[in-house]
Amino acid sequence: MRFYCEDTLTTEDGARLWYAQLGEGDPPLVLCDGVGCDGAFWKYLAPELSARHRVLRFHYRGHGRSGVPTDPSRVGVAWAADDLDAIMAEAGIAKAVIVGHSMGAQVLFEFHRRHPERVLGLVPICGGYGNALDAVHDDTKIKLAFPLVHCLADLLPAVARAFTRTLLPTEASLQYALTFEANRQLVHREDMQAYFEHLARMDPLVFLDTLQSAAEHTAWDHLGRVDVPTLIVAGDHDRFTPLWLSQRMHRAIPESELLVVRSGTHSAPIELPELIALRIRRFLKERLPSF
Repeated sequence: MRFYCEDTLTTEDGARLWYAQLGEGDPPLVLCDGVGCDGAFWKYLAPELSARHRVLRFHYRGHGRSGVPTDPSRVGVAWAADDLDAIMAEAGIAKAVIVGHSMGAQVLFEFHRRHPERVLGLVPICGGYGNALDAVHDDTKIKLAFPLVHCLADLLPAVARAFTRTLLPTEASLQYALTFEANRQLVHREDMQAYFEHLARMDPLVFLDTLQSAAEHTAWDHLGRVDVPTLIVAGDHDRFTPLWLSQRMHRAIPESELLVVRSGTHSAPIELPELIALRIRRFLKERLPSF
């Protein structure tokens, strides 16, 4: 039976953070979620990778099984990076390859900036280096509308909670995602449904505060200083992190590698997990041969 354990860590400001470890083997891998996720996009990659490696997963503040801190505004990219440092210490992991999906890519770059001694390699998947709303759909509409949505949610929190809990788990939301944001031919309906169900359970104010952090944060100035092996995974049909953004990141990070997942969208980790797992294993074998 494959090794598995889970635990919690309480931070100094009162956030109770959930984490789990599965599998054995070096180098260890850490999986960082996107905003609003509780591990749904690691459903297939986590077991694939844990067949040969020790894999650490955790939930951000206010996500999944993790609670919020005493000050609920203390959420987002920087907090996630420092929380990961504490969780790795608690789990007894000195160094690891950090893998991040969507906003998790920003978390891993910020983690490398703050705690470079803990990083063996980086694998950003369908995620950029910062300013997460700037390139969505290659348009500015969402970026321009976001401050208004955030302000209304702050003014009417009960209405915002009722709205998300009512709208997000509906068939209409699911069909929109399957039609416009994911590859219907590759993704399983129940996998997208699990994402929306978790999003509906989240406090929308925590989600919006976390998303604002991702919109404001950037690691562009740090990319040239990345000094560990890096594999960038991009979907050529990704509308949230367009391919050109991953290509720009590839050019900025010294000696980085780029995998373009054909027909892959922002949901590539649950669309073509076998391909991505195979490429990650090859990357680890070639770029971290001492393991």
